[in-house]
Amino acid sequence: MNDLSEFRADTKAWLHENLPESLIAGGEEYSGGSRETVQNPDTLRWFESCYEQGWTVPTWPREFGGAALESVQAKVLQQEMAMARAPIPLSGMGVTMIGPTLLEHGTDDQRARHLSNIANGKVRWCQGYSEPNAGSDLASLQTRAVDQGDYYLVNGSKIWTSGANFADWIFCLVRTNTEVPKHEGISFVLFSMDDPGVSVKPIILIAGNSPFCQCFFDDVKVSKTDLIGVENRGWTVAKRLLQHERSMISGMGSLGGGGRSMTLAETALSFYGKIGSKIADAPGREAVSKINMDRQAFSLTQRRAVEENTSGSTPTFATSMFKYYATELDTRRMEALMSMRGSAGIGWEGTEFDGNAITDTRSWLFGKAGTIAGGSSEVQLNIIAKRVLGLPD
Repeated sequence: MNDLSEFRADTKAWLHENLPESLIAGGEEYSGGSRETVQNPDTLRWFESCYEQGWTVPTWPREFGGAALESVQAKVLQQEMAMARAPIPLSGMGVTMIGPTLLEHGTDDQRARHLSNIANGKVRWCQGYSEPNAGSDLASLQTRAVDQGDYYLVNGSKIWTSGANFADWIFCLVRTNTEVPKHEGISFVLFSMDDPGVSVKPIILIAGNSPFCQCFFDDVKVSKTDLIGVENRGWTVAKRLLQHERSMISGMGSLGGGGRSMTLAETALSFYGKIGSKIADAPGREAVSKINMDRQAFSLTQRRAVEENTSGSTPTFATSMFKYYATELDTRRMEALMSMRGSAGIGWEGTEFDGNAITDTRSWLFGKAGTIAGGSSEVQLNIIAKRVLGLPD
């Protein structure tokens, strides 16, 4: 315990010394990669400082750029960064999804070639899972990978590939056998987005600019050195990566405090008025209280799960519960915000709407995708029923 207290004190002091003032409660997101641009030079300075500490991937082994922190130390680091209102030093699918998956399922050669380039921000990743005809029923994917000896020839397309237009590499599910049940003929491969035959088309959503793209693969050569796991057994790897993704979506493993926006209570006070220190409108007060109580209970449940997880790795099927509740709760929060704002809650642009109103409207629209990304809420409920509660099919 004394060692942990000392670690906390050292962390707090380091953050006080190294966190640029311009990034406190308002830093931009940084995901690295060869195509990344930043608006504030302090963003790169902050990233480089954290990388030197091993804090871009704090629980990873030192040989791959991490700090080899134990789970309790990583939790302290997360808490102190949040208290300091520090931005996440390095975000993206390399840190939260493919990196942890390679640590568990990659070969020594694959870990050596890819993990350090994630930690140091040189390579940014995207996810090649969903297809135009394979979304929630992901195992129906049809992107083909034909064996050519020491490589595969990949043809097909992926959709909703977040950040594909900025990514350097992709982790991708491909069909390598069409003669077996659909879950048994899938393989998990990696390849560069600069490879010949790869093309990307951004997708614009009703929320305005979006991170989503569609990717097309025309005779893309994929080396078998970047086949993860066993050929035709990629579904096992894919499911484990989804657990890492769901943990990330629920906010269980994030570092940093992020930006500052109006809370639900602050918005309610501005629209409903107040009696003393209370929201004047009784139904509004009740709605805000219920959502805030549920958020606090959820946060404590996440904290307990992290503390009980002595292995330090991402939980397995329990991630479905956290992902489901986090996205549904966020949907409730945004619906409450829109209700409070009334006609001011439809602001898209223009001087008649303040910045918070425009931000909330766009967040509300974009948030609709949250209950689908990483597996829809219905899929999560099925997983919870089968894998956690043990209910029959």
